[in-house]
Amino acid sequence: MSHIRLTDKYLAIQELHETENLSIVLLCEIARISRSAYYKWINRSPSENERFNEEILKEIKLLYKKVDGIYGYRRITLNLRRTLSKDINHKRVYRLMRAAGIQSVIRRKRKKYKPSTPQHVAENILNREFTAEKPNEKWLTDVTEMKYGVSQKAYLSAILDLYDGSIVSYVLGTSNNNPLVFKTFDLALEANPGAKPLLHSDRGFQYTSPTFKKKIDKAEMVQSMSRIGRCIDNGPMEAFWGTLKSEKYYLNRYNTFEELKKDIEEYIKFYNYERLQKRLNGLSPLEYRANAA
Repeated sequence: MSHIRLTDKYLAIQELHETENLSIVLLCEIARISRSAYYKWINRSPSENERFNEEILKEIKLLYKKVDGIYGYRRITLNLRRTLSKDINHKRVYRLMRAAGIQSVIRRKRKKYKPSTPQHVAENILNREFTAEKPNEKWLTDVTEMKYGVSQKAYLSAILDLYDGSIVSYVLGTSNNNPLVFKTFDLALEANPGAKPLLHSDRGFQYTSPTFKKKIDKAEMVQSMSRIGRCIDNGPMEAFWGTLKSEKYYLNRYNTFEELKKDIEEYIKFYNYERLQKRLNGLSPLEYRANAA
């Protein structure tokens, strides 16, 4: 008989005795184990492994509550390795979360795409080379739609740095127009004076406009664009939208633009400063960026 099966029997006896007030003598006879073995188990000291599991589970519950349940076992593992300063196996975290009935609350939704009639078109210079050697080498940008109130729409424009995945700048507005994108671009330059990255986008009307081309040229940047119908050409930007919506937007209902704006601002700050990523050696985007500096 394995240790696990014995433990299950001990737990069953303990529970039935406490909840149903059944005799331990009778329960031990039914389970075919000696009373001395049961009492030895009851009075045992928890092993070092059991104590560590309890410590891990306590930290899991604290973190899960802090992030409103958006983390799965992999991201929780990254955080535990930092808070407990130990190399904790993700499989162990998965087992403990499963036993405690803890799982991520996120759900995924696919983005809908609208075709546009471009005026100025650039080649796909980025060519899906989604790695960068230094900050401000390659930027991605896009606009995504969100809803609030009964049927009102908001539009989030953002620029992402491929070096660390950080959000360089963003603007949330009620109109999907040129000023939304232009302001996002201007804020990115204000935050990074003299930056001359490759800037990649889809073929949305804002990015193909002559005015945007002038802004790109003035900043001495190179423009790159996704091919028609190839959203994967801007993959990391699409992935960020999916993450933001799954971990924040889809989990809430927004009655006003102000409520939506508050959550978006809080999430992007959290994403940049606190959300640890395995590909960044367990650091947040801005921690990784600081190391480069």
